[in-house]
Amino acid sequence: MPLSAHIEEMVRRVLVVVVVMSFVSALTFPFADQLINNIWYSILGLADTETVQPRVYHPLALVLARLKVATLAGFVIAMPVFVYETYLFMRPGLYPRERRYYIAAIPTSLVLAALGVAFAFFIVLPLIFMYFLGYTEGTAEIAFGLSDTFGLMLLLMGFFALIFQIPLFIMLAVMMGVTSRTWLTDRRLYFWGGFLGLAFVTNPDPTGMAPIIVAISMVVLFEATLLLLKWTE
Repeated sequence: MPLSAHIEEMVRRVLVVVVVMSFVSALTFPFADQLINNIWYSILGLADTETVQPRVYHPLALVLARLKVATLAGFVIAMPVFVYETYLFMRPGLYPRERRYYIAAIPTSLVLAALGVAFAFFIVLPLIFMYFLGYTEGTAEIAFGLSDTFGLMLLLMGFFALIFQIPLFIMLAVMMGVTSRTWLTDRRLYFWGGFLGLAFVTNPDPTGMAPIIVAISMVVLFEATLLLLKWTE
């Protein structure tokens, strides 16, 4: 197959993922207000309701928040579709055993993404905002802007949905012979440093709390996967 045909097929696979993501986002958008309220008060409800009331500082803030929550839903659902489309693109060059691995990875990807969102929602975000509240209490009056605060919530939930794919990517790479547990183990410090740098670059938190939690989570997932691979050898 010529290179142009490969590029054309790759573009077609990417478009499928984009269409699925857009479709799910469109279905979610009418329910965005309810989702925003549930997410907002579930995470910030540990504090006084008056304190955590969302503030809107520009006319498009609420619309953008609705778009963000709808996009997050589309992003999570599109993850297994991305894995499947990647499989279809690579299938001609895969052995039967490798094809089985990829097929099994599709539902696994969705489960891991859901676990990542749940981990951020129930554990990471409440801890971060409790820290924020304690950090500013007594120094300034706290006012949570809808756009910035909700943007941080969705960013971390989406990021953790992606982070929780680390075990899947490592397992697939090892099973398909792309890399080995020994190679990864010998270079673990490089991965740790990369995780830390990526966490600080992608998480806009000047206190450093969010990127530290993200980096620790990535390291724990990485090491847990290596330990699982060692047990299954």
